[in-house]
Amino acid sequence: MKCLILAAGYATRLYPLTENFPKPLLTVQGKTILDWLIDDIDTLGAIDEYIVISNHKFAHHFDAWAAKSTKKLTVIDDGTSSNETRLGAVKDIQFAIDSLGLDDELLVIAGDNLLDFSLTSFIRYAQEKKTSCVMRYYEPSDQRLLKCGVVTVDENDKVLEMTEKSPTPATHWACPPFYFYTREDAKLVQKGIECGCGVDAPGSYIAWLCKQTVVHAMEMPGSRYDIGNLESYEKVQKEYRGIC
Repeated sequence: MKCLILAAGYATRLYPLTENFPKPLLTVQGKTILDWLIDDIDTLGAIDEYIVISNHKFAHHFDAWAAKSTKKLTVIDDGTSSNETRLGAVKDIQFAIDSLGLDDELLVIAGDNLLDFSLTSFIRYAQEKKTSCVMRYYEPSDQRLLKCGVVTVDENDKVLEMTEKSPTPATHWACPPFYFYTREDAKLVQKGIECGCGVDAPGSYIAWLCKQTVVHAMEMPGSRYDIGNLESYEKVQKEYRGIC
């Protein structure tokens, strides 16, 4: 299994902190956000390579970070240099698949979120289901639902529908940016793009995929810290205590 880490964004809401530095490499409690994620995932021993998809502007920062690690890390530069010219998450995923000739199960994660629970539970869930999978959590705020992916599920966790940033969310089940693709479904990303699935938000591919095949949604067993602006970064610096 390969782990694709989406890190090609420009984090404009965190300027000036991220004007010349990538958000996933910001430190929280003395450790980079990326290291919090990878160190946890690595405890399961299921991932044989971590692939960071960066933009051209920040690729050298990720290269320097990867050079210090003992894990198998590959950094890919998607060639973009501004927020206006970015490829979008789904096209970045396909870019990585094409660049490295990937033919494997994929754990796809955003590189700028912190969790207080282990992502290994999600990997185990996907291995048990033997399908592509997402996570879901109950979001009570109608306003926040407008800005994220939202899933409708049945009593067996099967995803019936998923929308991204819909003006009329169907449920309060929000979907964080953590996904598992089976080997077969990873091969369909390009087809999803060609069929018109959105490319900016990573969940847009799942929104298309769940209409083609079975996708399951695990209820998130803890909390996620989304570092979206300077205020939230300062807050997580004070409050984050690692994985329970």
